[in-house]
Amino acid sequence: MTPASEFWDVTPERFAQDVRKLDQPAILRGLVADWPVVRANRDGELGAVEYLARHDIQSDLEFVSAAPGWQGRFHYTPDMRAFTFERHRARYRDFLDVLGAAAATPHPRAMAIQSLDLETYFPGFVAAHQMALVPAEVAPRVWIGNRVKVAIHNDPVENIACVVGGRRRFTLFPPDQIGNLYLGPLHVTPAGTPISMVDLIDPDLERYPRFRTALRVAQVADLEPGDALYIPYQWYHHVESLDSINVLVNYWWNRALTAFSEPWEALVHALGTIGQLSPAQRAAWKSAFDYYVFKTSGDPGAHLPEFTRGLLGEMSASDLEKVRAMLVVSLSRVNSRSMS
Repeated sequence: MTPASEFWDVTPERFAQDVRKLDQPAILRGLVADWPVVRANRDGELGAVEYLARHDIQSDLEFVSAAPGWQGRFHYTPDMRAFTFERHRARYRDFLDVLGAAAATPHPRAMAIQSLDLETYFPGFVAAHQMALVPAEVAPRVWIGNRVKVAIHNDPVENIACVVGGRRRFTLFPPDQIGNLYLGPLHVTPAGTPISMVDLIDPDLERYPRFRTALRVAQVADLEPGDALYIPYQWYHHVESLDSINVLVNYWWNRALTAFSEPWEALVHALGTIGQLSPAQRAAWKSAFDYYVFKTSGDPGAHLPEFTRGLLGEMSASDLEKVRAMLVVSLSRVNSRSMS
């Protein structure tokens, strides 16, 4: 593993030219050091969470917790019939009381609020904490907890993660390491995206030998309050909160939305169709996908008159609607066959 690259005094222009174009993780040192919540954190470990309490709308929210024996790891149980954590609902102030009490306990339950919309639950916070590196319409989210470990996973977005309380360690892997990360089920996941079955802190390399290859290209980012991390699209990452109280604000943006659906849905559909074919049939479809989707031979419609290109060129809104309708009919027909 190697340290992620570090940048200081990052402006929107420098971010666009020197950071984002590299398509590599980047530590943005001191990016949000002047935020009010970071200044409040300097008053003590409760500073950041108490600052958020000033904006609390006193509505129920969800948090998760895990027994001490799981050592902060939110994952599957060994038999994979359940998760190591439980879900709860409480007011923010009640959650803080439990979190504060846990901080004084030698072996507390791991607990975390995850991916909570800041504008909904803490109105006023967003206006006081501007992020110039992302489009203005991007909605920030907040993560609050104690010493927890989020398993290796990826997100179909770009991400700027800002540490505002406590310390965090990110371990990152490029998208092409997917085959070395031993991902778990696609349909039953802790939070909607597949996670690695490997415990990064104590990897079983006999059971997961290819993980050694992933570790050789991994990058590590240790962040202090005021630091941020840029995570490129689809990069895998493991997140470890290192202190008894930790707060992170993140910005997800540039989701790869298409005219029809998200790429993930196309993958799921392909698994249910092409994935069931013989090796020779899959190879034939691989050639088709390489040509049409990944365009390994160039523009597949370049030899056609523009008005005949259809899906291979620019489509009007009415054309797109016709294709969507065709897909709906096709999927409905498949469902009807499976039920008969």
